[in-house]
Amino acid sequence: MSKPNACARAGLDRPNLYTEITDKIIAELEAGRVPWVQPWGTAVARAPLAMPKNASTDRSYSGINILLLWGSTIEHGYSGQSWLTFRQALSLGGHVRKGERGTTVVYADRFVPRDEKRRAAETGDEAQAIPFLKRFIVFNTDQCAGLPNEIATAAPPPPPGLIEPTVEALIKATGVTFRIGGDRAFYAPAEDFVQVPPPQAYFEPINWHRTALHELGHATGHPSRLNRDQSGSYGTKKYAFEELVAELSSAFSCASLGIVPTVRHADYIGSWLEVLREDNRAIVRAASQASKAADYLLGFVPGSIEPASLDSAVADHEAA
Repeated sequence: MSKPNACARAGLDRPNLYTEITDKIIAELEAGRVPWVQPWGTAVARAPLAMPKNASTDRSYSGINILLLWGSTIEHGYSGQSWLTFRQALSLGGHVRKGERGTTVVYADRFVPRDEKRRAAETGDEAQAIPFLKRFIVFNTDQCAGLPNEIATAAPPPPPGLIEPTVEALIKATGVTFRIGGDRAFYAPAEDFVQVPPPQAYFEPINWHRTALHELGHATGHPSRLNRDQSGSYGTKKYAFEELVAELSSAFSCASLGIVPTVRHADYIGSWLEVLREDNRAIVRAASQASKAADYLLGFVPGSIEPASLDSAVADHEAA
């Protein structure tokens, strides 16, 4: 009896990893905790508000890895959001402390099964690749010893006085038609404009900026930008999925700009749970699309640089 090849063996784990991640997110939501909203700046969270990054390459993580690493940071009370593989820690002159347990991050990839290659060769059709997740293990720099000081030190947060002007500059730079008025915030896909009530309508001024980033997250889906499917009507699963993308995009944008993320639409949690229970890949797809939306918007921040992607950050692990 022949042994299964590497792809076949890996294939046994593919659905499990999607399910493992989805079950973790579902459990958090069912417990009343929203994974992209963390208690930054409290006794529970020692780490400053920031996006997680690879300490060796300085590349930012994105997509579902942000949620996985934020969750681990809060669960274990780490003081920073910089991460390394076992070998990267060694390459920097340090090491992972004995007994430390790592955190799973994932990298999306595709492969073509042998049977599919055979079918394509026989029919002349194009072979269909199957998406899957690769698992990598990373360690917070708190779990390491002997690292250079500049690696183990967390970057300071942006000055508070610059946050709101930065968001306002971003809004103008996007070129999205942005209207202020009315009593509700929304994005109109057909007409391609965002409308947000005036700032004085919000109890906290920063909530106006959070709301603006949420609605701009929707606007990134327009065909002239990232071209997401926004055809779902209110109450449908497509609508719930797009709301999840915008909610995550807003959280990622806020965290990148120094704004503590909050839940803008808690009334959608029930519909998000339905989407996640029905499709164990939905949260990975939503987080990926949300990262693209946040990166698109953050590209308009004055003086910004091209954001590093999840794929680049995790590909570094594979090469490490």
